[in-house]
Amino acid sequence: MLPQGNATFLLLLSMVFLSWRVCHGGKILIVPLEGSHWVNMDIMIKALHSQGHSVDVVRTNQSWYIQDGFPHYKTITVPVSEAFNHDFINPILIKIFDIERGESSFLSFASLQLEMFSAMFNMHRIMCKMATKMFTDKDLMNSLKESKYDLVLTDPAWGAGIMLAHALKVPLVYNVRWTTSGEGHLALAPSPLSYIPMTGSGLTDKMTFIQRVKNLIFYAIWQFQDGFLISPQYQAVCDKFFGPEVRYRNLLQGADLWLMRADFVFEFPRPTMPNVVYIGGFQCKPAKPLPEHLEEFVQSSGEHGVIIMSLGTFVSELPADITNKVAATFAQLPQKVIWRHKGDRPATLGNNTLIVDWMPQNDLLGHPKIKLFVAHGGTNGVQEAIYHGVPVVGLPVFFDQYDNLLRLKQRGAAQILALATVDKNNNFLKAIQEVLNEPSYRFNMQRLSTLHRDQPIKPLDNALFWIEFVMRHKGAAHLKAVSYRLPWYIYHSVDVVLSFLTTVAVIIILHLVFFRSVCLGKCSIRKTNGK
Repeated sequence: MLPQGNATFLLLLSMVFLSWRVCHGGKILIVPLEGSHWVNMDIMIKALHSQGHSVDVVRTNQSWYIQDGFPHYKTITVPVSEAFNHDFINPILIKIFDIERGESSFLSFASLQLEMFSAMFNMHRIMCKMATKMFTDKDLMNSLKESKYDLVLTDPAWGAGIMLAHALKVPLVYNVRWTTSGEGHLALAPSPLSYIPMTGSGLTDKMTFIQRVKNLIFYAIWQFQDGFLISPQYQAVCDKFFGPEVRYRNLLQGADLWLMRADFVFEFPRPTMPNVVYIGGFQCKPAKPLPEHLEEFVQSSGEHGVIIMSLGTFVSELPADITNKVAATFAQLPQKVIWRHKGDRPATLGNNTLIVDWMPQNDLLGHPKIKLFVAHGGTNGVQEAIYHGVPVVGLPVFFDQYDNLLRLKQRGAAQILALATVDKNNNFLKAIQEVLNEPSYRFNMQRLSTLHRDQPIKPLDNALFWIEFVMRHKGAAHLKAVSYRLPWYIYHSVDVVLSFLTTVAVIIILHLVFFRSVCLGKCSIRKTNGK
């Protein structure tokens, strides 16, 4: 027992410390993305709140994942008539499933690209309408300005937060894997197409001539999408509220700090920049004990272990025939299976398979009885599989999922199967048995796990340090290259090359004129002498 005086002193000291921490905490405005992007942003928000920072989150009144009433953040709700949610994404998924299950041909590739163009255009159209709604609401903007935020933290896969930071004139930090124009590095760092594979190309960093041609084509597709379908929408908002001299692309590239949700255990080596901080796997953590019913089910698997399957936040169910084939395949296995599935109960479901609406994915992956992860290839799931060393059978659907899985496959830690071939020639069963029975898959994934964990500072702690660094110093201008402010012809030294070529051309022309004049003079003298 402490003497009463000492106890009182410690209590007062604790109160002073806590009040100091709250007073010195920053005010942060978060403009997040929905779905799985919100899942990892929420983890960062909780960590910021635990550090004493006050966090406000901008959401729509039709938000899919971002709920009100939590102690670690307050919401600022923007009323909209349409939003990025299940009603938006489900019709797109149905069309993609139909296209991918058709015969593979140039026509199916073109159809898929057109569908993705349409989806991306409409998604950013919705975001621009949301931004317009914010900027025209004078009461909202005055309230945001009066809050005197120290920093805007946003996911630049859409551009509302980028423009809002400019309007509020506060430092800007990204929680990033994607920007509105594509993979994050492409907007920031030199990206030679000779060894930087474009998303969707299905290529690695080692390419043949034909593969480099393919990579260039995909680069052109991404440039077309950004140049004609996406950036003009955001530029129109900038023109309306900031004036035409403010270029959206400069705002996008001008963030103080890029917290990149990747690391080079997973990513192919490539050029980067000083204001990029790699925090891949920051959402991963040691497994907690499972709920009693799940622990009982897992332990009942005996020596065979457990397979878990989840296709992420976007895909809650598959077409019925694929679902039945997946269930029938699981029923043939000696392993127990936990499957996150929200559709109708498959008719072919075996006694070894437990269907759940939600699963503690990180905690399951960290359980010693988990043998395999059947996944769609989203960044969060892939990084959790790496962290816990669980090999993967991938069923990619869209966006970057195939490319994420390809990085694991190239490192010998995964197999990839197209959804269109799940029900053909027992392909799904063969892929599962290959990964389960060949020890190299688990060995390779555990090696990746060892490399990923061997860091001087945890990725989340690193992210917190750099966010607070930007707040302390009111930005990080000293880390930003001037490149984003340069016109393209200066960036690529086109003016220097043209000046050099012009100088050489002038010198050559002057010499030719001189020699021609000399030759004509000699000819004239000879003719005169001849006469």
